[in-house]
Amino acid sequence: MRVGYARTSTLEQTAGYEAQLRELEGAGCERVFKEQVSSVGEREQLTAALDFIREGDTLVVTKLDRLARSIGHLSEITRTLERKRANLHVLAMGLDTSTATGRLMLNVIGSVAQFEREMMLERQREGIAKAKAEGKYKGRAPTARAKADQARSLVEAGIGPSEIARRLGIGRASVYRILGNENATREPPPSAFNRL
Repeated sequence: MRVGYARTSTLEQTAGYEAQLRELEGAGCERVFKEQVSSVGEREQLTAALDFIREGDTLVVTKLDRLARSIGHLSEITRTLERKRANLHVLAMGLDTSTATGRLMLNVIGSVAQFEREMMLERQREGIAKAKAEGKYKGRAPTARAKADQARSLVEAGIGPSEIARRLGIGRASVYRILGNENATREPPPSAFNRL
């Protein structure tokens, strides 16, 4: 059975979404799982598609970026398909893992992406080392320390550490670090009476 999966990031991408559905139908998909969610969002329909697929089935997508958010994610999906003895077909690339050539292509794509990632990290490390040597590198400013004055002002206004953390978008432990244990009195745990 050929099982399709279509995804767009937003509801505004209607034309692209409909085009995917047409392509998947044209590719002979008997069942199509579809969703409109960002690449980093929870993909319930992708999970459902992977659960639905059985041995001998093929998961069909129009493009690789509609399926996976990263090479790591793609590897996770392909491992799931391999465990189920199912295949992957990416229409735009002509990639079909039911063939030896398709499996080779998928491995090459994964290797090239991994190489690119390693090269990017190496260039980043070199850039940081050069900037440090020139005294230009300051690094990322710690979020909590940047909000230290705000935290102190809120304590003076009588606001508790948990509420300060919530308002400033930092962890409660960071509030205690900023203020020091002598200034930040720990909030008592809720009593049994408060839970009733």
